[in-house]
Amino acid sequence: MPARASRHDHFPRADRARRAAIHAAVSELAAAWTAIDAAPDGLLAAIDAQADAPADAAIAALLPWLTDPGWLAARLANALALLRADPFARPPLRAFGGGEGGAPGGLVLADRGGIRLTLRLWPAAARPAPPAAPAIFVPGRAALHILVSGGAQLCEHRVAVTPAEEAGAFTARAAAPCHTTAPRPLHRGETLHLDTARQSFALIPGGRDTLFLELTVQPPSRLPIRSYDPATGRLLHVSASRRDSSFRAMALTLLRHLGRADAAPLFDAETRSSDFAARWHAMRELIALSPAAARAPLTRMAAHDPHPEVRAAAQATLALFKTPAPSGEGL
Repeated sequence: MPARASRHDHFPRADRARRAAIHAAVSELAAAWTAIDAAPDGLLAAIDAQADAPADAAIAALLPWLTDPGWLAARLANALALLRADPFARPPLRAFGGGEGGAPGGLVLADRGGIRLTLRLWPAAARPAPPAAPAIFVPGRAALHILVSGGAQLCEHRVAVTPAEEAGAFTARAAAPCHTTAPRPLHRGETLHLDTARQSFALIPGGRDTLFLELTVQPPSRLPIRSYDPATGRLLHVSASRRDSSFRAMALTLLRHLGRADAAPLFDAETRSSDFAARWHAMRELIALSPAAARAPLTRMAAHDPHPEVRAAAQATLALFKTPAPSGEGL
């Protein structure tokens, strides 16, 4: 069966003048948007002014960018004009998610430090069904402004978090279960405010697409990101909530996939992170990369890690170690 035709099959590769004109038009629009955002009354200037503010205060200060989206309508009109001039132009907008499977996606409108503003699209569904995806809780605050409800329904997930857990004493054993509210209609023009360490949400799609602006503020936190099964309320997974820890975790996973045993000192260093989820992730990856290199830091972790569940996991893993082969590798 022949492959479906793609508009990229007709991209003007040989037309250098046209490609240069596309590049110039995109660059000009990107520069214009950057100048607007960086101006004293611009979006990035407004975000930068809240860089050190508490999360609640930052949400309150930036709320007009959600509830009065005239600036966004103008930006989308610019992008559409660019496409009308040449359908092969790519507007300087950063997309995420989406795809042919009908998954939610959208555009990143600003991403500065721990503050992120996105335009999110939740596709319509022919047969609406209760959400099956995990309920994820990320320390911080969020505000959602509904532009188009699309007939969708909102399910809110809630979980209790104690001050001690926020201060770094979170354990999976003592974690409270997640509770999910009954679905209720989503309304155009409403603005939702969430304490995202304790509140999350999912949508049951309606007969039309749902469109909303989402503002999130995620300051550094010792509380991990937590994933729950919404059907049972059971905790499924925890991971580091700090962006720097998450980036290092992804880098270590990549190094492990590449078999870079020479990078073992980097893994060892991350097993001393202040974030308990980051420490254990680094240790698991190091064991998979080089059991011999992992033995000493694993022994240290089993004896001295300050988090009781990390210490217990290290002890259980250490008990699985056998005498290394002559090569020095192996469990």
